Amino acid sequence: MNYKTRKRVRALGKLLFVLYVFFIIYFLLFSEWYGRTGVYTEYRYNLVLFKEIKRFWEYRDQLGFFAVFTNLFGNVIIFIPFGFFLPMASRRRSLSATVFYSFGLSLCVETFQLISRVGSFDVDDLLLNTLGGLAGYIAFVICAAIRRRNDTHRKKRKKTKN
Repeated sequence: MNYKTRKRVRALGKLLFVLYVFFIIYFLLFSEWYGRTGVYTEYRYNLVLFKEIKRFWEYRDQLGFFAVFTNLFGNVIIFIPFGFFLPMASRRRSLSATVFYSFGLSLCVETFQLISRVGSFDVDDLLLNTLGGLAGYIAFVICAAIRRRNDTHRKKRKKTKN
């Protein structure tokens, strides 16, 4: 990929990253669809790792598919784009930076939910969100490897034609 194309891809990555951050802030903090319709009168939090994950799994029949899927898989899925777009939009493309920033954003969201009493602070959500960021980073690395391989094949074909 030439310099101009690379620069355009990075600009697109930055734009998508900013749009995604706005989306995630709205979705996780204010969306009525996600149950953010009111403020709790008391603080709600979970500081025991795997407590809520275990509870949702044990009571999956009573809670229903949607509630279980949203809690267990939705928290992972919502952070996959963050892990994908962050290295695309940033100079820091390391696994550790992506995991660190995924955890940091999740911690900010969870803390805001605790302080504002919209939602609840849950360490399980921190884990699941961070795993989503990691999954997005892995997808980015795979896509980048495929792109590099295709660029190499394209260059080889171009040389053989000349």
